Amino acid sequence: MAAYTLTRRELLRLGGGAGASCLLGSTMNGAEQLVNARAAVDHLLLGVSDLDRGVAEIDRMTGVKAVIGGSHPGVGTRNALISLGGKQYLEIIAPDPTQTAYNFHIDVRTLSEPRLITWAAMTTDINATARQAREAGHQLFGPRDGFRARPDGTLLKWKTLGVLNKFGQQSFEPIPFFIEWAADSAHPSQDSPTGCALQTFEIEHPDPASLISALKALGIEAEVKQRSNVRLRASLQTPKGKVELS
Repeated sequence: MAAYTLTRRELLRLGGGAGASCLLGSTMNGAEQLVNARAAVDHLLLGVSDLDRGVAEIDRMTGVKAVIGGSHPGVGTRNALISLGGKQYLEIIAPDPTQTAYNFHIDVRTLSEPRLITWAAMTTDINATARQAREAGHQLFGPRDGFRARPDGTLLKWKTLGVLNKFGQQSFEPIPFFIEWAADSAHPSQDSPTGCALQTFEIEHPDPASLISALKALGIEAEVKQRSNVRLRASLQTPKGKVELS
């Protein structure tokens, strides 16, 4: 994995957004156990240039209308959410017109259509995840505190851990960031509109073998297919049948 100096923009990207087990360090009879990427998903981030249009498009595709989540202060984004069943959800993330600065690392303002841009992996012990990721040779940023106020004023809190890596391409990040939700914060899947379920999740990348190895070092077993460009793909079971996002 290539190491490089953190820029201010890179620091902001790893703490922003947000967005059931500790992935790293999970062992059984002394052997490390990998978690399948689909099961590791806390949430998928669907980037859109306009939140209202993104909500309308997902409603058209799935038959489920996302609920407004809130804004990410200092990042320049806001979101809307739908549950994907269990403790998983889809985050539609878009520019926040009420914020003057845009600091999210992926420029969703340029997207002509909704695209899966990155994903968050769940952990119940982010400090242990960070410690063991460093021991595995990863360069990290965090854990970092995050928060978002819902429209009803309820404050959601979490910690995120970013993994610096060479696998991203343009506006797509195949290596997840990790998230641990505060004990007193309800997981967004619990009070977001229901009806959809995550069926499959896979990644396409120019160098599948290297990406698979990097994910394994993070405790994740993923299906990675050969493709000239990076792409995340997810299939959802919805009230309108099977829907594919990429």
